[in-house]
Amino acid sequence: MIVRGRVQGVFFRDSVRERARAHGVSGWICNRSDGGVEAVLEGRTDHVERVVRFCKIGPRQASVEEIDVTEEEPEGISGFEIR
Repeated sequence: MIVRGRVQGVFFRDSVRERARAHGVSGWICNRSDGGVEAVLEGRTDHVERVVRFCKIGPRQASVEEIDVTEEEPEGISGFEIR
């Protein structure tokens, strides 16, 4: 998933990591050079969907303008990290 808007410098990555861990979702999240944030999420479909819904809004300081979600085959990632 790619999230665009005011999503860097507003605790977006840390907020997503906390939400993902709370729902048992694995993956990673990183800042992109274009100002967006990229994330890979793996887990139960309903849990991943909850994290994606959060990403559509983000933390209070964020201003999400666009989110692109692409489904891919799971890689078997364990844990969740900020890159």
